[in-house]
Parts: sequence; structure tokens; C-alpha cells
Amino acid sequence: MIFTETKLKGAYIIELEKLEDPRGFFARSWDQNVFNAHGLISDVKQQNTSFTIQKGTVRGLHYQLAPHQETKLINCLRGAIYDVIVDLRTDSPTYKQWLGVELSAGNYKMIYVPKDFAHGFQTLENNSLATYLVTEVYTPYAEAGIRYNDPSIGIEWPLPISSTSDKDANWPDFTK
Repeated sequence: MIFTETKLKGAYIIELEKLEDPRGFFARSWDQNVFNAHGLISDVKQQNTSFTIQKGTVRGLHYQLAPHQETKLINCLRGAIYDVIVDLRTDSPTYKQWLGVELSAGNYKMIYVPKDFAHGFQTLENNSLATYLVTEVYTPYAEAGIRYNDPSIGIEWPLPISSTSDKDANWPDFTK
């Protein structure tokens, strides 16, 4: 795995190191020892799968409140998504800054999202399938979110928004 730190400290783009032959390739997409060697949290407790039918759909932006914050490793197994993370660490020099990266079935990239970041994505293709490895079990009463079009964050989505959930469309303005 190839780890590239992003402009948001602690967040990484991870690319597969493919061992290719005429059949295709083999690559590790998770190795607890490698993550530990990079100083990254590696205590996975849950795996989530998200299937989205319509291109342009936005899911998120979600995060968990203390003490239930989640670190996530996201990849896209079918289709393509524009994955967005927002730094919510109030003591960080990149507080409230966001980063977007395309994850797709064709580029094999993943994004490592530290705790205290919000996360969401927009589908770039119909029938997109994403998976998440998560370091905490989902805790409904600790769930929080940022509206996808919150003016204090200013995310630039690549496509017009075709769909989102009522919950995600109605998060209040972010004031943290």
C-alpha cells in the first residue's frame, strides 16, 4: 500500500500496490501491521457498505460525537464517488477545511479519515458501491452532521445534487 498524506494532517490517500500478471492483479487493501507502522489507528470494529442507485446523490456529511468518534477507511468497489472529508478538530490549522477525492472501481484508491472529521460523498456514476472499515460501532445518539451545502464549509460538488436524504438536507448550519 502506498500512503500519501493530504493537506488535512492525518488524512491519507492510500493506493494499492498491485502485483500484476496475465490474470489481473493481487493487492493488500488492509493490513493492521502496516497501518500501525504508519502511526494510524487500526482497531477496526465494523464494516459498512453503501449502495447508491442514482448518479449525483449526496450521502452525508456525518460524524460521531465524543466519545464515539470514528476513524474510517473508505473505498469504492463499483462505480465512482467524490469522497469529501472536513476537518472538525478545533485546534487544527486546517479546521473547517475540506478535501475531495475521487474513489472508483477503476483507480483503486482509498481514503483514511481520522476521528473528528466529517465524511460524505457524491456518486459520480449510477449504481455505485462503497465500503467503510470503521473503528467504532455506530452509536445513534452520538450521530451528528453537516449539511452538504453549508455555507461555512463551502464544498464544491462536481455534479448537480440529484438526491439526498431528508436528514442530510436538514442538518442545521455548522456553528462549532
